Amino acid sequence: MTTRREALLALGAVTLSVRLSALAQNQPRVWQVGYLAADSPSTRLYDTFRQGMRDLGYVEGKTCVIQARFAEARYERLPALAQELVRLKMDVMVAGTTLAVQAAKKATSSIPIVMVAIPDPIGEGFAASLSRPGGNITGLTTIVTEASAKHVELLRAVIPRLSHIAVLINPSNPSDALILEQVGGAAFSSGIKVSSVEATTVAEIDAGFAAMARMRAEAAVVTADSLFDVQRAQITRLALNNHLPTIYSNRDFAIAGGLMSYGQDLGDQYRRAAMYVDRILKGAKPSDLPIEQPLVLEFVINRRTAKSLGLALPTEMLLRADLVIE
Repeated sequence: MTTRREALLALGAVTLSVRLSALAQNQPRVWQVGYLAADSPSTRLYDTFRQGMRDLGYVEGKTCVIQARFAEARYERLPALAQELVRLKMDVMVAGTTLAVQAAKKATSSIPIVMVAIPDPIGEGFAASLSRPGGNITGLTTIVTEASAKHVELLRAVIPRLSHIAVLINPSNPSDALILEQVGGAAFSSGIKVSSVEATTVAEIDAGFAAMARMRAEAAVVTADSLFDVQRAQITRLALNNHLPTIYSNRDFAIAGGLMSYGQDLGDQYRRAAMYVDRILKGAKPSDLPIEQPLVLEFVINRRTAKSLGLALPTEMLLRADLVIE
């Protein structure tokens, strides 16, 4: 009797184990997705990435968990935030801007990394080539540096006798130096003086615009930077208060009251980053996924701001704009 009872108990245990195993196999895996950003949630880019994941059928809390970490434009926090995501054992990480990718790359060589908005992935050592990255990093580039030369052209169209441009840069951001170089090259051929103004804090942004007024700059270029993205309301207000025609790379500045923007839609880039995440979660290797370059740039004009600045915008410029804010 004892032997029979033991045999029945053993058979029941095996049956239960098989059923539990089958149940576990039928349940969808909950993917762990890390999101590392130098900016804050207020820039809308995180929301567009999440929307991109939803569009691909992912449901947060059921089929994926997105662990988001924001440096809030305090770049020194990025390495620790990247290491935290690695400790949480992410299946894939998304990193936006050069400094975030640098921190993620240093934190892991095994977890796949999807980079977003990187001007020079090869020069930064993130990839061997655009067609075959070769490591654990792939994603999307930006041509914000090349577009900066166009910023000078557009400012000249608004101010025909333009002779002095100020460029707001964050010296902590390696991409800003490249943008300043492009602006300087485009301005030199037209005999336009370029003055760089540095800002790494909110207070320095205020001081920077005061310096632009003292140096009698006639227009300004605000470089692509996470601090500036977070402080776009402050920056557009200062530009208007100082009666300074200003151009930006990000359309959100023009929507917030800036005069003009010319560049790629960053929201679309973060939405497309979800496609890379999806392919990696389905088995693709980042080393084999070609890095995507932007094909479309958009030009946005805030006509209300132009009127406030007393600027008469050329009809041709208005016709060329992808969006005119009345």
